[in-house]
Amino acid sequence: MSPDHWHLTEDIDAFLARAGDFLRSRPALHTTPLTTLDRLRRRGADAYGGEATVLGRLEAGGEVRALFYRPPTHRLTLTPLSPEEADRLAAHLAGLGHHLSGVTADHDTATAFAEAWQRHAGATPTAGWWGRLHRLGTLTPPEPLPDGRGRLVAARDHEQLVRWCAEFLTAVGETPAVDAGSWADSRFAEKHFTFWETPDGTPVSMAGSTSMIGGMIRVDPVYTPAHLRGRGYAGAVTVEVSRAALTAGATDVVLFTNPANPTSNALYRRIGYDPVADFTGYDFSCDNAGD
Repeated sequence: MSPDHWHLTEDIDAFLARAGDFLRSRPALHTTPLTTLDRLRRRGADAYGGEATVLGRLEAGGEVRALFYRPPTHRLTLTPLSPEEADRLAAHLAGLGHHLSGVTADHDTATAFAEAWQRHAGATPTAGWWGRLHRLGTLTPPEPLPDGRGRLVAARDHEQLVRWCAEFLTAVGETPAVDAGSWADSRFAEKHFTFWETPDGTPVSMAGSTSMIGGMIRVDPVYTPAHLRGRGYAGAVTVEVSRAALTAGATDVVLFTNPANPTSNALYRRIGYDPVADFTGYDFSCDNAGD
């Protein structure tokens, strides 16, 4: 399959008109492109400070088979590709002079593309992020649940919500941190949050979720302050958010975990989440490509 089958554009509406059915055909596996591209559709270039995102789709036999997007951060996100397709895409983008700071995809695709980018663009790939995608099967609340209840986060909770999201980012090693000033442009601003609170009304854990797209809702983030962990709060609030997603009509409820964290992986398995795929993010250094 030649690189000519990759169609590149910056027109998000035209892109989604052609690639939307492909994204919705596997809503769990395509969870991140679905939410990211929906935000780009609604906010346009404002989603990335006024800069354009490069969008690409691979077509064969009149059908979309894969896609990528490269925002102004120059980090490429890919849907699954064969090693040969990954190599041809890397050669194509290098030939066009694209600069890439990294790539994120399912593990096999990301690895194949990172190795190809090293060959074609002189970049050195370093794995720096790992995620395991899970999809909800049968929701199974833990027994017993901790005392307390779940409740939707209200306007009065905003200061605590911002603080906990900032703590979450620190805990998982993400940067930059979020604060009140950067909240509106953060990846948390458009999510829906639930607190688990003790019987006296003290919030002890939180879980967020995306709006439903193509029947898919992603639970993200889930956070319990360190001194409150080990009491079942994370499981309880995740069940609350997951049940709400099912009630809203979601057919695919998904979440990511760190595959190196046996505690969280075991927790989500117990409440009904099954592994779907492992994802890897590579950073590129010594990149000789232009743009």
